[in-house]
Amino acid sequence: MKRVFLAATALLSLAMSGQTVQADDTPEAPYVDDRSSAEAVIQSLYSAINRHEFTRAWGYYGETKPAKDFDAFVKGYDGTDKVEVATGAVSDDGAAGSIFYSVPVAIRATDKSGEEKVFAGCYTLRQVNAQNQAAPPFDPIHIEKGALKPSTADFEEAVPASCGDGPPPPKKDTALEQAKKAFLATYGSQCDKQFLADDPEVFSIKYKDKDAQPGDAEKETRLFHFSCSAAAYNESSVYYMTDGLSEVQQLQFAEPKMDIRYEKNDSDGKLLGMSIVGFDTTGWAVNSDYDPDTHTITTFNKWRGVGDASDAGTYLFRDGDFSLVQYDVDASYDGEENPQTVVDYNTAP
Repeated sequence: MKRVFLAATALLSLAMSGQTVQADDTPEAPYVDDRSSAEAVIQSLYSAINRHEFTRAWGYYGETKPAKDFDAFVKGYDGTDKVEVATGAVSDDGAAGSIFYSVPVAIRATDKSGEEKVFAGCYTLRQVNAQNQAAPPFDPIHIEKGALKPSTADFEEAVPASCGDGPPPPKKDTALEQAKKAFLATYGSQCDKQFLADDPEVFSIKYKDKDAQPGDAEKETRLFHFSCSAAAYNESSVYYMTDGLSEVQQLQFAEPKMDIRYEKNDSDGKLLGMSIVGFDTTGWAVNSDYDPDTHTITTFNKWRGVGDASDAGTYLFRDGDFSLVQYDVDASYDGEENPQTVVDYNTAP
């Protein structure tokens, strides 16, 4: 459970996720002013409170303010020394052009005499659809309301399981959200619109490093397969992966650079020969497939619709990454499928 020590009253205490700020340890709390998400608004609120910038803190609320007037809002902090805040899983719900975020919260408030009290409840933030805001001023994500009541539970157990009568919201899949965000940021303007709203295929790869000891636990890498475009005979995809310890990254595929020679330098002529002159990498995977049994990704790029000219790669997962183990090229344009293997690392350790 993550906690925050802040100079705030129990009435105004909201969830702060992923940050720890202790006003007693630093002469001045860091300045944070971010309305990009509900969590960021809460972080910004407590940055303002911790820095005693009460006008800024007041501004994070919507039309419904946390006190009858600003003077009462400021006076509410007179007796408070610090507040420790713990949050549960944030849920959201769309309604009438807005998104409402519910944040389960527990608070341990300490006054200047050292007395501690625990409070628990839920807070609501609202994000009005930007497309529905036709005239200034712009209304960013703001705090709508909050209600905390005294709790007899220990602080560590006081966070509500959920807000409202429904079941607790599902735990957010952070890696999946990172992969979707990266995909849209990089390929949102390149991929077919029909694929942009689709969730990727998700695979879990559990393994042990080659140097692992018998008692070592398995590691896990997650693979995310996004479809991007579909042409007449080729479908293009991109893959992202993470081991849970590092950021989500796009998978790059090694490919040989080929020098292909034909009679009269015409691909309709007889194939004279081909050779590898180097290697490149690409983020695109054409007509690809992942096999969870063999932990391999295969690609098959048709050079024309009948498939008599093509290149195909096989990429094997080893020790946390995919590596090229086989590459076949069919460069003959002769009406038949007769690929030649130009790379063969299948026997490599």
